Amino acid sequence: MNEAQFHLVVNHLPIIFPIVGVIVMITGIISKSEAVKRTAYLIFVIGALTSIAAMISGGGAEEVVEKISGISEPHIETHEETAEIFSILTYILGGLSLLGLWASFKRKSLSGIISIITLLFAFVVLFFGKQTGTTGGEIRHTEIRKIQTVN
Repeated sequence: MNEAQFHLVVNHLPIIFPIVGVIVMITGIISKSEAVKRTAYLIFVIGALTSIAAMISGGGAEEVVEKISGISEPHIETHEETAEIFSILTYILGGLSLLGLWASFKRKSLSGIISIITLLFAFVVLFFGKQTGTTGGEIRHTEIRKIQTVN
């Protein structure tokens, strides 16, 4: 398995984990279950960790893909820039989730507020995850690229 193949295996995980985490967090907030909220926090932390793997493998994938005919360097650069922002946001979400876990286990009064803030921030992360996934797909999938009109 080369680095591009490994990147394709792990690059979807930082997008999928926050989606699952949002669903679990909403369930925890509605049901008022600390155990379910804690599960969501752990899912967000795992998502941040998978983001590390995606970022590390991205550089090697770039070297492999650049050698393929028809690959556009601007698409790679756009994806790289978007992925860096997304990665930072997933790390922040992971850190916020660790804070939420601490507050939940210590039964702090801020626990409820932290779960709402974490959920709202997770939606921001999902927006950037969508952008990152799209720009990554555009590298090889011409059918999803924005059509440029010539004036």
